[in-house]
Amino acid sequence: MGTTLNYVIGCDLGSQSAKAVLMAENGDIIATETSGYAMQHPHSGWAEQDPGDYRAAIAQSVRGVMQQSGVPPTAVTHIGFASQVDGVVPINSGHTPLRPAIIWLDRRGIAQVAQLEQTIGADTLFARTGLNLDASHTAPKHMWLRDNEPEVYSAAVALPSVGAYAVAWLTGNVVQDHANSSSTLLYDVIARDWSDELIDAAGLDRAKLPEIKDASDIAGTLTARAARELNLSTTCQVVVGTGDDHASCLGAGGIHPGIVIDIIGTAEPVGVASDQPVFDPTRVVETHAHATPGGYLIENPGFVSGGNTLWFAKNILGADQATFFKLASQSVPGANGVRFVPTLSGSMTPRWNDRIRGAFSGLGMNHTASDLARAILEGNAFAFRDIHDRLSGMGLARSVRSVGGGARSALWLSAKATLCRTSIQRVTTAETSAAGGAILAAVAAGFFSSFDEAVDRVVTLDPAVIEPNESAITAYDDAYHDYRALFDAIERIA
Repeated sequence: MGTTLNYVIGCDLGSQSAKAVLMAENGDIIATETSGYAMQHPHSGWAEQDPGDYRAAIAQSVRGVMQQSGVPPTAVTHIGFASQVDGVVPINSGHTPLRPAIIWLDRRGIAQVAQLEQTIGADTLFARTGLNLDASHTAPKHMWLRDNEPEVYSAAVALPSVGAYAVAWLTGNVVQDHANSSSTLLYDVIARDWSDELIDAAGLDRAKLPEIKDASDIAGTLTARAARELNLSTTCQVVVGTGDDHASCLGAGGIHPGIVIDIIGTAEPVGVASDQPVFDPTRVVETHAHATPGGYLIENPGFVSGGNTLWFAKNILGADQATFFKLASQSVPGANGVRFVPTLSGSMTPRWNDRIRGAFSGLGMNHTASDLARAILEGNAFAFRDIHDRLSGMGLARSVRSVGGGARSALWLSAKATLCRTSIQRVTTAETSAAGGAILAAVAAGFFSSFDEAVDRVVTLDPAVIEPNESAITAYDDAYHDYRALFDAIERIA
């Protein structure tokens, strides 16, 4: 590469912000930057975002790392994206969005889910796609557009994911990786391609679906306009990119079987890599394509967990989350008998159920806000155990690594380690999802000869390992069994 040091940029296009990391050839992260944006909820169950906000936040975060570092634009050779999965941005022939993005949290496609149940059935869909028939996935959103905004659907030349839209804006090419495609209910997870059978059953147009390529393939180079907005060169190549969960697993070193990656944010995806498709008969976890070529990610794509702590802190305590965690630490394992079912937004474990809602149980006059906070933290940990038990039962779980804001809570991680009888290690890599995007770009740039080499160089771990708390096992196990019984009871009346 000569004497000039080259760099890549990784971007995480998430639910609340765009984050960028600047990575040098040796894998060191030189600078990070974040730019936030909003979410709109025009109707109950709807969740949308303005694609213009994505463009502005990407530009601001990329410009930020360039300004911090002083690196010349020509030194950045590649840029890679991690992005929220299960969204859709209808675009016209000029790659202009035709409406706001319908994002992962949106559940407007309930009627379309019923249509799919009638035309092909949940069992057939699971066998073909590895996915639960659920409104969170992309096909029901495409179908909703067809049924409710036919002028938008007709005018759209493509229906890319959020990340694929960003790549189209930057390069003029509409391409999407296997990971995003595998969360649509239109992708055959064994054949690793769009399925004409599934597309026909959904009544959709295959021509509107993006071309599928590997996440580290080159999608194109920056257009002149995009280069100006990002303060980069038109020689900068854009890789196809991947989903945020998949990129977080890359950034945490989760590219081989055995290492469970626990991503603790507003939602909590939990996944583990596999060399082959593995199907969970209980359907707690789904089968997705991974960011690595030919790889798979067996995951629960994210029950709400940190969102529960934020809800309680903001709406009940009128305080910040630091106060919440301080209160939780003042109670004891088992929360003095208080139980919480963490299903404020429906359930994705131990069973997927849109209708069920959260509940406290066991409340008495003796209980305090500390007990309720502790019960919420433990309820989140019980949901994690549901998923870990499935992965372990399928022979896929040997150890756990935690990333995200929730990983800062030793109390939370200790509860999980104790419930699952496993050690847990924090990942200290900066901005793991954006770092995963940077790894994709670095492999494409030739900075590393393989994903294994990239992960070995980039991923950093806290040397302090959190082990099960033997003295709390009985209290946590008893509380977990109460939680499962409570879930069953609530589900019967949902």
